[in-house]
Amino acid sequence: VKTAEGLEVIPLKVVKAVLPDPSSLAPDYTGKTCIGDLVKGVKDGKDVEVFVYNVADHKEAYTEVGSQGISYTAGVPPVAAAMLIATGEWDVGTMVNVEQLDPKPFLTLLDQIGLPTRIKDAAGDRAWNA
Repeated sequence: VKTAEGLEVIPLKVVKAVLPDPSSLAPDYTGKTCIGDLVKGVKDGKDVEVFVYNVADHKEAYTEVGSQGISYTAGVPPVAAAMLIATGEWDVGTMVNVEQLDPKPFLTLLDQIGLPTRIKDAAGDRAWNA
C-alpha cells in the first residue's frame, strides 16, 4: 500500500510495530476464553440447536505453557489431530474435510490433553460424552 506521500507500507508490519509483543501480555491475562460452534439442524424430524464449546482459563494456560488461553485453544486441537494421524486413528490417505473424520477420538483426546469439550442444548449443559 502506498501512502499519500508515496511511501510504501505493509499494513501487517505497521500493526506488528505498534502492538505489544503478545507474549509480554500473557502473565497479566485473567479471565477465560470460550470458543465454540452453534450447530442448527434437524434430527428425527425436529429442529435442534447445539452449542459445542470449550473454555480455557488464561492463568491456567500461562502456568502450563507460558502463554494465554487463546494461544492454548489455537494450539491444542492441531496437536490432537496430529496425534490421531500419527497413530493411524485418522486416515489421511483419502481427501476429506476434517469435519468428515470421526470426531469422537478427537474430542476424547482433547479431554485427555487439557481442553475438555462441552455441549449445551435443550437438555442442559454437560460434557460432550456425558
